[in-house]
Amino acid sequence: MNELIEFFAACIAGILNAVAGGGTLVSFPVLIALGIPPITANITNTLALCPGYFGGIIAQRKEFKTQKNRLWQIIPLSILGGLIGGFLLVHSDEQSFRILIPYLILFATFLLVLQVPIKRWIQYRSDTHSPPSSVQYGGFLLLFLSSVYGGYFGAGVSVIVIAVLGLLYDDSLASLNILKLAISFSVNVTAAVFFIFSGTIEWLIVLVMSVGSILGGLLGGTLVEKINPDLFRWVIICVGLLLSGAYFYAG
Repeated sequence: MNELIEFFAACIAGILNAVAGGGTLVSFPVLIALGIPPITANITNTLALCPGYFGGIIAQRKEFKTQKNRLWQIIPLSILGGLIGGFLLVHSDEQSFRILIPYLILFATFLLVLQVPIKRWIQYRSDTHSPPSSVQYGGFLLLFLSSVYGGYFGAGVSVIVIAVLGLLYDDSLASLNILKLAISFSVNVTAAVFFIFSGTIEWLIVLVMSVGSILGGLLGGTLVEKINPDLFRWVIICVGLLLSGAYFYAG
């Protein structure tokens, strides 16, 4: 019965990530509710949802040819940040991480609230052809810090990344989304490789949820043009607020 719940949770997360983002806000609390320790649940969830990012990269692989130079700049930062975030998670104690859970969920929910304004701001900068930002080095630092957060928890990291990329480059949202996929994939895979050697992975759950996330991602990809992503986004925001409130209440 638990495997069926895990499968459907990952499937829903895959759909949400394809349509609006924030799938971790569904799959991670489900694992916690099933009695899996918080750190193990977070590590297992990160591994299980990695295939979804890979699918997105495969779908847009032709577009990456135009971003080779930028990828060489930002991928090493993403890998280093993901490695540090994974290290911090593995070396956290369960009680400390449990205390952080409601704050992390609330932060990720807040990022989803900002998602549309950030997209509009990036589009505005692209349309007005604004000059390169004078805070480029600060942007790379923010990108590194967001990668650390992604390796540690991950929910909402794509929103942070797309905002930072908007500071660094005066490109269209579509072009920045390609870079975002590469960064998110690099962060998650780096953290996942680090987690493999941590000995705190529920491999059966990873297998079940990986299948669910792939199916969810494929389904979400076919539905993305037919449904309103803003509706999904606000549903996830409401769920995130309820979850963070419940965790705060439970202490």
